[in-house]
Amino acid sequence: MAALGSAALPAVAEPALKQVSDVVWTQNEGWFGGFSGMEVSDDGKRAYIVSDRGRIVTAGLIRDGLDTLAAIQVLDTQPLRSPAGSVLGKPDSDAEGLAEGPDGQLYVSLENDHRVMRIDPKTGRTGVLPRSQAFKGFPINQGLEALAITPGGTLHAIPESSTSRTAPFSVYALERGRWRRVHRLIRRGAFVPVGADYDHEGRLYLLERSVTPLGFRSRIRRFEFQGPVPEEVTLITSLPSRFDNLEAISVWKDRFGQTRLTTISDDNFLPIQSTRMTEFIVTE
Repeated sequence: MAALGSAALPAVAEPALKQVSDVVWTQNEGWFGGFSGMEVSDDGKRAYIVSDRGRIVTAGLIRDGLDTLAAIQVLDTQPLRSPAGSVLGKPDSDAEGLAEGPDGQLYVSLENDHRVMRIDPKTGRTGVLPRSQAFKGFPINQGLEALAITPGGTLHAIPESSTSRTAPFSVYALERGRWRRVHRLIRRGAFVPVGADYDHEGRLYLLERSVTPLGFRSRIRRFEFQGPVPEEVTLITSLPSRFDNLEAISVWKDRFGQTRLTTISDDNFLPIQSTRMTEFIVTE
């Protein structure tokens, strides 16, 4: 009688990322830079981008026949405005996260006065959303860095900070007019969240960053929430300065059915840094 399991099972490849483009974006305008949140359209040809100096940009993404990013074009730009229409000034204009709902509604998260608001990209005008007492405890410059919307349309927010260097990061959901914690993401090493997005299967892609003496490092983890403990896989961990200072991520599917991750770096308005839009394809 043959022993069970004597035949070797085929190895299952772990998902990973393949870099397919890396475009340095320059613009000779005083407002240009500091990009911290981004949402790419389903066809990959348009992006909404917010900066930490209170501006929203509509950009055209020029692609070749293989959907490879070739160039970026500014289509429109607006300062962030209050619900009454006045331009937001410091420190209330520090935009960090951006997400777009199934209905096309955009949401932006802001630091210092930690909050999430609706935003109209055509005017920059924001709209009020409920706040949470939990947000008041975040450090001034470590607030709601990442926004993401589930395929079902639920808005999620993830802060850059946790209660300790070993405590998990919280994921908050806006449901029935109130924010509540729905997930805890294990904290691994010195990396902290800076961007997030969901794919059509409901998997969360978390962009993280760490700061080293040799420059910024980036990491992307993917989470599935099918059980009490999220399942995670690390898709990429970069060496210092490999991608500059990646701060935003957007997930979409190209015309070939491939899942693409579009990221953008924050140059901190420093000449020694750059604004780069880097794209990856998920391989499984």
